[in-house]
Amino acid sequence: MKTATRLHSVKEYYFSRKLREVAEMIKEGKPVINMGIGSPDLKPHPDVVSALKEALMHPKAHMYQSYQGLPELRKAISDFYKTHYKVTLDPNSQTLPLMGSKEGIMHLSMAFLNPGDQVLIPNPGYPTYASVSRLMEAEAVLYELKASNGWQPDLEALEAMDTSKVKIMWLNYPHMPTGTDVSIATFDYLIRWAKERDILLVNDNPYSFVLTKKPKSILSRPGASEVSVELNSLSKSFNMAGWRVGMLSGKATVLQEVLKVKSNMDSGMFFGVQQGAIAALKMTSDWFEEFNDIYKKRRVLMEVLAQKLGTTIESQSVGLFLWAKLPKEAPDAEVFINTLLHEKNIFITPGTIFGSQGEGYIRFSLCVPEDTIKEAIKRIEL
Repeated sequence: MKTATRLHSVKEYYFSRKLREVAEMIKEGKPVINMGIGSPDLKPHPDVVSALKEALMHPKAHMYQSYQGLPELRKAISDFYKTHYKVTLDPNSQTLPLMGSKEGIMHLSMAFLNPGDQVLIPNPGYPTYASVSRLMEAEAVLYELKASNGWQPDLEALEAMDTSKVKIMWLNYPHMPTGTDVSIATFDYLIRWAKERDILLVNDNPYSFVLTKKPKSILSRPGASEVSVELNSLSKSFNMAGWRVGMLSGKATVLQEVLKVKSNMDSGMFFGVQQGAIAALKMTSDWFEEFNDIYKKRRVLMEVLAQKLGTTIESQSVGLFLWAKLPKEAPDAEVFINTLLHEKNIFITPGTIFGSQGEGYIRFSLCVPEDTIKEAIKRIEL
């Protein structure tokens, strides 16, 4: 049976393929240390787990839920943005709970892209932006992020670009994989730039509480509500990756269009998960300080590991990863990480999966306990 032609434009997600290989190695008895994927190993706050357990006994817990999420969850999202980002959102029209922010990438693309439209995507950047665009039969147009420009967009190049077919521009700050924090001047420029060109600006913002001095949102900037929306997630900041809870916030008319897609794709989020999310969103700054203390200690050790491998790290980076430049004499990134995997049983992500600007780089995840990082260092020293 023939598949749809749209599948010719995409491959199975890298981690889907690579983690099967890692799982097979572990099954064979090899002690693989996985430093590749950003799946937090820390636990959610006990109040979150308690809220889930208590919700299981609610009389409506196991019924279909609202396509827009519980009103209490939308209110919690609104309060969260007000408390931490100083952004005022109408919970009824400017917040939309999602089953993970990855769902939002698909729903936004389905709502706004037609075949032949163009989408601006960061290089390096999250591979799903390009994959989903191609599934929509749109053209993924890469805008280059370079170390020489602090991994910020080249504003002069954007100004000179023909954007007549561009419908969406994807941003991701704090940036994955490089760990670059955003320049507020970049946000302000892009808001004006997108408004002049009638382009939807989407900031994917799951890392704003991880090792940052202050969380930032594009929605806090003047004029942002006219042209932009923001994806956010409970996966990284609340250690709830497996719960699949995200949110879309911002321009109400955009959310209305996304709801047309979403309401035809799912039947609402499980009641208990929503109650746990409400509890998470009420966490104070003490919660973020607690897990950042752990990540700071891990980062120190991960920097030692990176140095042992002869790589140079981005010292000012934030977020859940370390972005490291390979030495000049090293082979390409995929050869480097495959050699490391099969000779030392350590899995690290090659920068090339994030685009051509990732060549010559590798990415370490901080979702690894300190003792495990120490074990990896020992293996490199042998």
